[in-house]
Amino acid sequence: MQRSNAAVTANLPPQHIRVLGLQEPVEVRRHHAARRMTLRVSRTQRSVIVTLPMSCDLAQAGTFLASNLDWVRERLGSLPDEVPFTDGCVMPLRGVPHIVKFIGSQKDAGVVTATKDSSGRPMLRVSGNLEHAPRRLRDWLVQQACRDLDAQVSHHAKFLKLRPKRLTVRDQTSRWGSCSSTGALSFSWRLVLAPPFILDYVAAHEVAHLAEMNHGPKFWTLCRKTMPRTDEAKAWLQVYGVDLHRYGS
Repeated sequence: MQRSNAAVTANLPPQHIRVLGLQEPVEVRRHHAARRMTLRVSRTQRSVIVTLPMSCDLAQAGTFLASNLDWVRERLGSLPDEVPFTDGCVMPLRGVPHIVKFIGSQKDAGVVTATKDSSGRPMLRVSGNLEHAPRRLRDWLVQQACRDLDAQVSHHAKFLKLRPKRLTVRDQTSRWGSCSSTGALSFSWRLVLAPPFILDYVAAHEVAHLAEMNHGPKFWTLCRKTMPRTDEAKAWLQVYGVDLHRYGS
């Protein structure tokens, strides 16, 4: 069957433009269903997104954005500060703030060691060459997330008598987890930064999708059956979830 032109153009890749007076990236999307230009600030990607009708061009997008520059700056200014992985930064691990310490190359030191400083504060000691320390810390966090998610997915799958096919962990910005029609589950590694019951809820949520590929009453019954703190976790993510994207940028 021949595809319509609208269906083809709706899948065009986004374009990027620069606007004078704005340092953040601007993504321009064209959509066949758009009737007017719209503008939003992505809190997770820390970027500006302009959606256009198919008839509009990039020059019109730039003019539209420039006329709303004060609004964009206000929204960007309200975003929490980014926290890159640097020596001395403070980041959460399983909901507990940890001080990060880059210790350089040391014999018999693990890649990352969770310990405490002289004052008893939780600390993450990252070994190896200093220029590689941020990547080593991130890789270690991904491994920790894989371990926690594998355990919780197995728990909920066993409880609900379901069987996932595959589990992957990525740096997703649009959702915390997903479940494909083939039974493959995917999660954001940033869940390991949150309190454990948040990761537990997202694992339960995606496992429940193995039985119900929707968000209807039956789905939520399954989710709450295996994870009683579902409503509490949903509320936490709505308020604090965006903060998890601050770290390691």
